[in-house]
Amino acid sequence: MAELNKRKKKKQTFWKKIRFQYRLTFMNESTLEEVFSVHLSRLSGFFIIAVFAFVLICLTSIVIVNTPIRNYLPGQINSELWNKMISNAMRADSLERVVGMHSMYLNNIEKILNGKMTVDFIPSVADTLLPIDMAELETSSLVDEILARYEEEERYNLTALASGNMVIPENTIFYKPVKGIVTARFNPLEKRYGIDIVANQKETVMATLKGTVTFVGFEANGGYIIQLQHKGGMVSIYRHNAILLKAVGDKVVAGEAIAIVGNTGRSSAETHLQFEIWANGTPIDPEEVIVF
Repeated sequence: MAELNKRKKKKQTFWKKIRFQYRLTFMNESTLEEVFSVHLSRLSGFFIIAVFAFVLICLTSIVIVNTPIRNYLPGQINSELWNKMISNAMRADSLERVVGMHSMYLNNIEKILNGKMTVDFIPSVADTLLPIDMAELETSSLVDEILARYEEEERYNLTALASGNMVIPENTIFYKPVKGIVTARFNPLEKRYGIDIVANQKETVMATLKGTVTFVGFEANGGYIIQLQHKGGMVSIYRHNAILLKAVGDKVVAGEAIAIVGNTGRSSAETHLQFEIWANGTPIDPEEVIVF
């Protein structure tokens, strides 16, 4: 009983202490006149401090949510800022790629000027190709008849002779398709709509302009052929290749390897490339736009 009474007295003493009223007085220091006074207990003081802290937290939260300060909190970046960050990252990556390409281009120019440029070498893949039986590619009489009829219809078509008036888009830089010597020149009157370039074996054939591969295949006369479509209605054709390195639909850039020079086709007697450039259906003399 004595212990129970002690506990009750302690509880009563605790509640009396926290509810005991204190008087807080503000006085004029010069006249000692009472200016303001307030009666507070420990419980009411704690309650006032808790309410003040709650109001302060609410105001701070409202300020953070409705101002750009929220962007500095982890995981609180808004969609607009996030999109800008992604856009800037993509631009930086694109600029880095462009700088790398320009650096590579300048290094190649320096090597060419110093005579240190090594000849391109590609392993002998031609040995792995199945030999083509040219006898199986003999044209039938029907094909010969169709070709003869087409040649007769196109005999007086003068559009093929108007390459000199063809307008090339400004700032168009043509890359030389292969390293070699021109042995047959452009002559539409003889139905030669391109040039022949004799080159070393396994020499790389490169795209003359940026474009898309629209045709790859084999013809009896032209051998392995690859055709590229470029902007402005321009088309480049590469004939008599030994190996084709691209497929239809592939995107290529100017100077990119697309084939290996060869002598495939019945009309080929040596390792060379037959190169043609067409603009809106009209052939262009490659030597007018490229220095060989």
